[in-house]
Parts: sequence; C-alpha cells; structure tokens
Amino acid sequence: MAAKKRSLSLAGYEDLFSTEETRESSRSEQIRMIPLTELFPFADHPFKVVDDEEMMKTAESVAEYGVLTPAIARPREEGGYELISGHRRKRAAELAGLEEMPVIVRNLDDDEAVILMCDSNLQREKILPSEKAWAYRMKMEALNHRGERRDLTCGQVGHKLENVKSRDIIASEAGDSARNVQRYIRLTYLLPELLDMVDQGKLAFNPAVEISYLDDQAQFDLLDALADTQNAPSLSQAQRMKKMSQEGDLQVEAIREVMGEEKKESDDKVIFKGREIRQYFPKSYTPQQMQETILKLLQQWYKKRQRQEEL
Repeated sequence: MAAKKRSLSLAGYEDLFSTEETRESSRSEQIRMIPLTELFPFADHPFKVVDDEEMMKTAESVAEYGVLTPAIARPREEGGYELISGHRRKRAAELAGLEEMPVIVRNLDDDEAVILMCDSNLQREKILPSEKAWAYRMKMEALNHRGERRDLTCGQVGHKLENVKSRDIIASEAGDSARNVQRYIRLTYLLPELLDMVDQGKLAFNPAVEISYLDDQAQFDLLDALADTQNAPSLSQAQRMKKMSQEGDLQVEAIREVMGEEKKESDDKVIFKGREIRQYFPKSYTPQQMQETILKLLQQWYKKRQRQEEL
C-alpha cells in the first residue's frame, strides 16, 4: 500500500521544471564511500597539502566526527578515482586512521575537471601566491581550450567564451581584477626557488612580477646574487633588470652590481603587510583608501596627544 501511495504523489516543483539532463545528473551523482587507497591526487595539483597545525586540528575533527563534506572525484581509465576537490580532507582522514571517505563521483573531461578543481580551491581563506598563480594559469588554459569549441558556453557568467576574455571570466568568478589575474599568472614563469621566496615573504609580489620576465639563466644568476648579498630586489631594481634584459644588457655582472647597491637606511620606517591591516577595513576598500584612512586616524591621534600635553 505504501508503494501505491508514493506512485500517486504529485511531482515537486524542481521535478516539474528541471531538465532530463539535470535529473539524470542528480541520480548519477550519489555519495559513495570510497577507500582512500583508490583516491589519487589531481595531476599537477597546485594547492599544497601540508601536515601543519591546522591539518592536525582537521584530523582530530575527522577522527571524532568523520568527513562531513564529501570530496569530488572522477573515474580514472587505469582504475580508481582522481580527486577534484578534497585533497586536504583525504589527508586528514589518513591521519585520523580512516580507511574510506564520502565522495561524489562525476564524469568530467580534462578541462571541466581543471576548472572545477581551481574554483573549489580558490574559495579557501588562506592561499599562497604560488597556489593562486598556478590555479589562475591552469584555469585560463582550460577556458581557452574550451573556447575553441563553439558549442560551449561559460554557464557561471553566461557568456560565450569566444566573446569574453578568459582573464575577465576568472577575475569575475574569483572577485579579483583582470590585471591581477595576469600578474599572478606571471609568477608561474619564475624559477621554483624564486616562487618559494614569494610564498615565504622573502620576495615581494611586485618585484617578483618584474623578475618573471627574465630568462631562466638570468633568474639563476639572480638567485646566486641574492644568496651572496642577502638582499631582496626592490621594485625599482627589478624594473631596471627587466629593462636591461629587454635591451640585451643583463649579464651576471650587471645583476650583481644592481643587487650590491647600498640601500637607504630603513630604520625609521614602519611597514605593515596588506594582510595584517586588511581585516580592519571593508572588502571594497582599495589600498589607497586604506592608506588615506590610516593617515587620517594618525593625524587625529597626534592632535589629541598634543592637546593632552598642553594641559
């Protein structure tokens, strides 16, 4: 009788207005418990999985509650599944001693997999410059490749790829500017050692972008000069080396001469990193607006202190 009642029930709103393709996708994308040994990392995955303090906390949570959010993976021709998202969750499950985890399995081509992998990870709160750089580049290459097929559109922004630049699509979806997307992608042309220095804060972002235009040999020579002088190039130094490289005048001696320059004393400077003060301002504020606000507050504080000293 129960089965008979179910057959007489009316279809819901979503069933009436969803497409057959959507319904078929919904039916096929069930959550499965898959052994960790059958889950393999995404090829050239740009996001690092590190056994740091945050990972240990995640592993403790997984040990107590399990993996609450399913990973996403696609079948591999050679067997098993390639993770699209969920690399950190898989590692946490391993550390917690689990043998399997919930996974949504999707049939995706290479370009779809790259785009979904990048989008799912770019939403993370903490992202290293190298991670964002390679994610932007991989997504741009996938979008460009898809753009060669005129039947495909970019559903998230509603424009055909042939009419919209890939960098604009990436910028729109990531909440970034098209110029920043280009600048981050430039970082992927750095030697790995120099890109690591950007991640570690030893090489500033803007100089790193300029240095990315140097050929590999010049970058190797620069690495040696950095090790000898224990100096990081300023923006003006990086720009000068880039110009010399474009003019064919950047030899190892020139690099060492630039990096050996005595820099002005900076003992009277107080430098704040953007991420240290960004939390105190609305997301819509530009660096210029933040600087202007800080200066106004300092002026108000200085005037107040003067009045107090006069009393």
